[in-house]
Amino acid sequence: MTTRVLDFYFDYLSPYAYFSWKQIEPFCNQHHIELRAHPVVFGKLLDHWGQLGPAEISPKKIALYKFCYRYAKVHGFEFDPPRYHPFNPLPSLRLTLPEVCGPQQSRLISTLFSAGWSQGADLGSITELGEILNTAGFEQESLLNAIDQPEVKALLQQSTERAVAQGVFGVPTFIIDGELFWGNDQFEHLQLFVTGQDPLDPKQIEEMLSRDRGIDRKTLGRTGLAP
Repeated sequence: MTTRVLDFYFDYLSPYAYFSWKQIEPFCNQHHIELRAHPVVFGKLLDHWGQLGPAEISPKKIALYKFCYRYAKVHGFEFDPPRYHPFNPLPSLRLTLPEVCGPQQSRLISTLFSAGWSQGADLGSITELGEILNTAGFEQESLLNAIDQPEVKALLQQSTERAVAQGVFGVPTFIIDGELFWGNDQFEHLQLFVTGQDPLDPKQIEEMLSRDRGIDRKTLGRTGLAP
């Protein structure tokens, strides 16, 4: 019997990715699904698809943090976001490439997410990352030495490029059996999908996507239409 695989795409910049990570391992264990975690550069996804990040839109950033504090209270864990946000996620992402940390990947991802989003650590600081690794019992010297290697930098770039090729446009994203789910609010739909109860009719989606556009926001200024 072939084991099903769920691909999880994440960046430490996203609190929603942290929230999802807290759920995804128990979910996969429950349904006997193999979990594969893929660090990707959220900023590169935004650039590719022409989007702004939530932290780059002032009222959206406020709404995001309010949601996060409420979510953590409701779900019974501490929410203490990184000292700087956004921060440079590249060192943390490189640390958790499977080619760098190997079988320790799951524990290391949990360690870094918790340090950043529940303990206020600066995940962009090599010094703080070293302290986090040392405290958690990882071989900090070998791991930190690895992330400066050109081949490791290339691996993260390739991971991000593969994500784009799969249609990944944000984090967290889950792909299973070729179906893409985006966002921390997708677990109910994931549950339906993996248990064979997905109510989605692909023909309805195809019909909706085939409909013509009635207006294009980018051309409003040239057409003389007013908002």
